[in-house]
Amino acid sequence: MFTGIVEALGVVTGLENEKDNLHITIKNELANELKIDQSVMHNGVCLTVVAIHDDEYTVTAIKETLDKTNIGDLQVGDIVNLERAMQLGARLDGHIVQGHVDQTATCINVTDENGSWVFSFEYDASLNNITIEKGSITVNGTSLTVVDSKTNGFSVAIIPYTYEHTNFKTFKKGTIVNLEFDVIGKYVARLHKLA
Repeated sequence: MFTGIVEALGVVTGLENEKDNLHITIKNELANELKIDQSVMHNGVCLTVVAIHDDEYTVTAIKETLDKTNIGDLQVGDIVNLERAMQLGARLDGHIVQGHVDQTATCINVTDENGSWVFSFEYDASLNNITIEKGSITVNGTSLTVVDSKTNGFSVAIIPYTYEHTNFKTFKKGTIVNLEFDVIGKYVARLHKLA
């Protein structure tokens, strides 16, 4: 369980394919605080730490993860949003995030609002995921509030702190991002579909 509040940024330092799996090595100051088998969210994807060496650690993404997320598009040098699992009894500053990506989306516009930014995204509506205005959405592991909701897209407003402390500063038109829709909204949508 995560909150969607990005804890740190990591840099991809190694990528190694093994059969259908991808081993990803990340350099970050959190590495010496991690342990083998710990869950860490990477751009919204919950992955298990399998190795640690100094200020770097390695996680493995399997084919299922690579097929449904942007993790397989990572390149050495890319910046990744990181969050360790929520501690029991800690404040829930974002919203309930599972680290299970529902689908990807494409950034279709970035507007500089003179002190903030509005990012617009488009996704495949045939997968039946929904957003609502003022509802929660997770973009690359960042908990955000939907500003403008459409059938196949939405916009979010980004404050300077979030811009500087996440990989949003690297997004441009055409950037592929991971989406996790609000878990409560997913259950409501499912119940509505069954009714």
